[in-house]
Amino acid sequence: MATKSSIHIKPCNIASSEAHNRRTDEYIRNIGVSKIYVVSELSADNEQWINPNFGTPELQTHYDNIKRMVKEKTGRAMQEKERERKGKNGKIIKVAGCSPIREGVLLIRADTTLADVREFGEECQRRWGITPLQIFLHKDEGHWLGEKPDAEDKESFQVGEKWFKPNYHAHIVFDWMNHDTGKSRKLNDEDMAKMQTLASDILMMERGQSKNVTGKEHLERNDFIIEKQKAELQRIDAAKRHKEQQVELAEQELKQVKSEIRTDKLKSAATDAATAIASGVGSLFGSGKLKELEHSNVELHQEIAKRNKSIDDLKVRMQQMQEQHGKQIRNLQGIHNQELEAKDKEISRLNTLLEKAFKWFPMLREMLRMEKLCAAIGFTKEMIESLLTKKEAIRCNGRIYSEEHRRKFDIKNDIFKVEKNPTDDSKLILTINKQSMDEWFKEQWNKLRQSLRQSAEEPRKNRGFKL
Repeated sequence: MATKSSIHIKPCNIASSEAHNRRTDEYIRNIGVSKIYVVSELSADNEQWINPNFGTPELQTHYDNIKRMVKEKTGRAMQEKERERKGKNGKIIKVAGCSPIREGVLLIRADTTLADVREFGEECQRRWGITPLQIFLHKDEGHWLGEKPDAEDKESFQVGEKWFKPNYHAHIVFDWMNHDTGKSRKLNDEDMAKMQTLASDILMMERGQSKNVTGKEHLERNDFIIEKQKAELQRIDAAKRHKEQQVELAEQELKQVKSEIRTDKLKSAATDAATAIASGVGSLFGSGKLKELEHSNVELHQEIAKRNKSIDDLKVRMQQMQEQHGKQIRNLQGIHNQELEAKDKEISRLNTLLEKAFKWFPMLREMLRMEKLCAAIGFTKEMIESLLTKKEAIRCNGRIYSEEHRRKFDIKNDIFKVEKNPTDDSKLILTINKQSMDEWFKEQWNKLRQSLRQSAEEPRKNRGFKL
């Protein structure tokens, strides 16, 4: 049966995603020697790609950059945690936290290349604005089979003395944010269905059915492995019950044959054909039907014993896998907590230094405020350096942006300069032609409104009288 295309997207767990995707040494050690779902001999076939346009391969660093971007664009801190609010009807509504980085798991074929998946990621960016940050092709994952697969199974192969069912897939880590607005991209169910179709077209695979049709929820990797093992266990139990039924039928048939033999012996005592009957009984006990049934019975008991051992081994492996999975989660959580604690300490130290700097250099806070204001208006780094560091006036042409009025205004040969506030020496102001920037913006806004008002009144004057 051909593999169907499928993609499942969820919020990216930064603490564990990179360790799993990059196959770090610590991650591999935590899996344990049993290698429940990773075959290290196949890891050489894995491929990866890191988007070079973001300057950092570390997801945590990129996440922190997104937080700063959201604050600058929207003026509000990014809502990272789930929160509750009261709706108009008085009911409590749960609002999910922002998920700026999301990870998609895409089913692929054995011959799918990194270029194929990159094409899919680029098309997603073109259509929906979600930017691929990292792509990892995993061709070393799957699950072990309890026995040799069926003849129609063309994917499974032998590793040593065991049979392995591969799970070829790719991880695509997306930046889900609009960096122009500072807001998250909004994709609905129709968009996700189109993404599913896009994956099947680019990867040339049969399209999988959505969960709206099948009613099935997507399973995470370890849960998927456990479900596969449970299904294998159920199949073995069914085979065991079938064998037990065969044994029971054989034993019933054996009793019937033995009963017939006893009847034949009684008849032989009352007839003169004792020798012929004894010969017939001997054939039954020797190479006849009785011996065949007893031999079949022994084989069935051996098969049941073998199945029971396979079931016990499978249960042990499932238990080991669950314990290992729990250990991995605890280890990663511990690492994450340590990193958070270290970062909190570093932030606290930097805040302390910053407060000292503000105390030692009173104008530093004002300089930083002026820098932010100049950047918001649209000045370049060189222009800001001339204004703040060199304390020079600059002459500009073009357009400048007002956050208060949310629009740009034209400037032509206007002179900008950072000066002390005439009413408060501890404050700075940005002036344009020796006029406060706030006052200049207000004048331009009033002129614009007056112009729009006149434009609206002009058609009324030209209508005349209608007879």
